[in-house]
Amino acid sequence: MRLNGPVTSGTAPIDERTIDLVRRLRDDLRSAGFTVEALDDLWGADAASALHRGERVPARRVLDARRAGHDHAADLASLAELFVLGLPVPEPEAAHALPTLDVDGAVELGLLARDAAASARAETTGDGASVRALLDLRPYAFVDALGDGHWWILSDLGEVALGHELGEQHVLGVGGASMTLSGLMLPTPARTVLDLGTGCGIQAMHASRFADRVVATDISERALHLAQLNVALNGIEGVEFRLGSLFEPVAGERFDRIVSNPPFVITPRVPGVPEYEYRDGGMVGDGIVEAVMRGAAEHLEHGGIAQLLGNWEVRDDEDGLDRVRGWTGHLEHWIVEREVQRAAEYAETWIRDGGTRPGTASFDRLYDAWLDDFERSGGDAGGLGAHLAACLDAHDRQARLDDGALAALRLTVAGDVTEERHHWPGDEHPTAMLLRQGGGFGRVLSLDTGLAALVGACDGELPVSVIVAAIADLLEVDADALGADLLPAVRALVDDGMLLLPTE
Repeated sequence: MRLNGPVTSGTAPIDERTIDLVRRLRDDLRSAGFTVEALDDLWGADAASALHRGERVPARRVLDARRAGHDHAADLASLAELFVLGLPVPEPEAAHALPTLDVDGAVELGLLARDAAASARAETTGDGASVRALLDLRPYAFVDALGDGHWWILSDLGEVALGHELGEQHVLGVGGASMTLSGLMLPTPARTVLDLGTGCGIQAMHASRFADRVVATDISERALHLAQLNVALNGIEGVEFRLGSLFEPVAGERFDRIVSNPPFVITPRVPGVPEYEYRDGGMVGDGIVEAVMRGAAEHLEHGGIAQLLGNWEVRDDEDGLDRVRGWTGHLEHWIVEREVQRAAEYAETWIRDGGTRPGTASFDRLYDAWLDDFERSGGDAGGLGAHLAACLDAHDRQARLDDGALAALRLTVAGDVTEERHHWPGDEHPTAMLLRQGGGFGRVLSLDTGLAALVGACDGELPVSVIVAAIADLLEVDADALGADLLPAVRALVDDGMLLLPTE
């Protein structure tokens, strides 16, 4: 997605031979039971925890034992050792685990390579030739509004398998940011969806479950190739891939939805600092996120929705959220600030993400470059998708109502909302009243006496206006003035999914 990359109107599709090889691979993965649940059961909780910390020795010991046992789990163990741990496996065992694709087919597909070093050792030891993975291949499980889903995802080998830092053209698999965005994705039907900066294709794949047509773009030819393989591997249709920078591959087009997990990391643009295509936008500071947000307005249909992830700078002389609001133009927006990191913490996170280890000269050099860059810029650095869809629908409905029409409605409190009251010992009245949302974004709001009474009475039986009048009488205040004070808060609670409109 860098602006200085090549721009074309499309990218070559994978050929029929490749599609046939991918289908064979799918059959073998299915036969071996290569699933998230099966792997968790295979190596156990301790090994799984070690893998999350980047340590593969416990898992390797389990897999070696399973392969040596030649039981029903041996093929699963061979696949896991090859594609998840990135370790060589004797060629006969790989062939047994991939009977339909076979090793020659896996080599042709670019999935495996015959390990020259291991084969040379085999001539001396008599252990036989080995193969090693050229790609990471692992199962992926999820739940959305359509139910459980199970896929396999190809990406480039990670740092643990490589044994060294990532390459700048690395294609990332499914990470934390990917799962955050897919979990936020609206699960309601759409005609067209744009996945801007698709990477391995995971967002386009999720979007295909709800959309008639998906266009996925990226500046990386390698990323688009792997994304096409992933779509074919999982039998997904309706996804079109285009090569190019930002919105240039879709110039003049509009979409019902735009989703984007762009390369949003704020990286120093100085010599000697690696620029990873999957995470660094090639612009100064947070310019890539600004460009995506400003461009979204020109490519959304009327009533369309864009959902984006990003990092932005929090500068000494301005509020970070105000900075982002300035990029939204005329679009209505909902910006969620998940966390704020200090510049040093941010630098450590992303230097380590690229595979550079603390305590090395390279780490210290990059650390200096990041901190220098922040000083120059003045910076200091299945679930939610359905909730968002419901909130946006409620917002659109209530926005069409004037105060009188809203006050005539019978509202109900959402089932996940609870009220908390805190008292000083011996006091009759509470010192604090809080409304807490159990799902969604887990909002916690302070209540005054009037709003607490209104929310408590919203059981779908009485119109808001009648509740307000009763509260005004109880508090001995003017009903019109109380209504004018409470209705904006009611609208905000409807927007947040804490108060529910009657069904249409």
